[in-house]
Amino acid sequence: MAHKPSIPKGTRDFSPQEMAKRNHIFDTIKEVYELFGFSQIETPAMENLSTLMGKYGEEGDKLLFKVINSGDYLKKVSADELATADSTKIISKISEKGLRYDLTVPFARYVVQHRNDIQFPFKRYQIQPVWRADRPQRGRYREFFQCDADVIGSNSLMNEVEIIQMLDKVFTKLDINVVIKLNNRKILAGIAESIGYPEKLIDITVAMDKIDKIGPDAVYDELRGKGIDDDAIQMLEPFMNLQGNDTNQKMNCLGEFIGDSAIGNRGMLEVEEVFDRLKAFDIKNEVELDLTLARGLSYYTGAIFEVVAKDAKMGSISGGGRYDDLTGIFGLKDVSGVGISFGADRIYDVLTELDKFPKTQLKGTQVLIVNFGKEEEKKAVKILTQLREEGISSELFPESAKMQKQMKYANHNNIPWVILAGEDELQSGVLSLKNMESGDQFKITIDELISKVK
Repeated sequence: MAHKPSIPKGTRDFSPQEMAKRNHIFDTIKEVYELFGFSQIETPAMENLSTLMGKYGEEGDKLLFKVINSGDYLKKVSADELATADSTKIISKISEKGLRYDLTVPFARYVVQHRNDIQFPFKRYQIQPVWRADRPQRGRYREFFQCDADVIGSNSLMNEVEIIQMLDKVFTKLDINVVIKLNNRKILAGIAESIGYPEKLIDITVAMDKIDKIGPDAVYDELRGKGIDDDAIQMLEPFMNLQGNDTNQKMNCLGEFIGDSAIGNRGMLEVEEVFDRLKAFDIKNEVELDLTLARGLSYYTGAIFEVVAKDAKMGSISGGGRYDDLTGIFGLKDVSGVGISFGADRIYDVLTELDKFPKTQLKGTQVLIVNFGKEEEKKAVKILTQLREEGISSELFPESAKMQKQMKYANHNNIPWVILAGEDELQSGVLSLKNMESGDQFKITIDELISKVK
């Protein structure tokens, strides 16, 4: 028996109808990015592991897909090393490349590699797939698209304000009601300092980032496992449970707690400035200060963003933040950047759940010409050419099959208009046009047809 074909878990095929919906998302995001002055680049699917490793924290490194070297990939591994079955040591000798985990680190590599060709501030966007060796579940895939925008080479908080504007505009255009959550890693550093564990900032942020997935008690257990005592955890609880969108109340509570922490106060000032500048713009969606928002990626140093849909059960559908020296790991020091990423796959699931995709988003063939035979086909080709020259997506059925088969083809592909043109109609230039939705059929000239379809 032949082996039944399949695809890896966490990956998907997309039908023409699904691709039309996905392109609706991509086109909306791309339109907003370009409206704000961002230009498109692309980077390879594979990067050197030296580029990727160590940039996403310990957990992120575990989720990198490694690519085995071509040829005799075991030639650098001794029999003793194989016998130890230590995959961590062996992988460095059998794999030099990996699939990209996100688009931000490859972008940092791009900036350093092409620094003589770009002008700062540099505003770029990318819409490409990324890969993570994660456990597949609803809204979480091993292969998925990210839609990133970053501006690098500028410290101005106006960039954070523009990112919030872009988030708001994209989700307004997609008709998804969202909450745009904002926090600052400097504030989190101030909290870590105030509870007596400044050196545990990464452990604290990685744990806090899971609060929506595993709940506060499990987060506290993880913090204990990282060596943080119960007194410090008790001090964290007010921030873990501070709800609502009263920014002033949260800032007052935060100010009392952080006290004279220099880094914490810098973070508070940055947040206050962003909220103050936002007052000049008509933001449609709610913008909330969320002090539990941490985002586990270790390279964020300032503002952090996350977006959740109000009306759908889904995790984050967009996120990002400020990174002060991401390019420094590649030799270009003190170049600050800030960016966001839209999770296209999760946005797709939200739009599907809420039934918010436009009903006419599938732009396929508009007109099908029925094929009655070789002689009719020769004349029908002229009509086909004329329609296409007018920018009307058109097809001539490739063979003179039974009428039922040709009509079934039109129905299956959602083609709204069908031309039935036999020898007499082609001679006279008066065609029979059928509306496939209503079933109505009427006589029409080619010029009238072009005008009607357009």
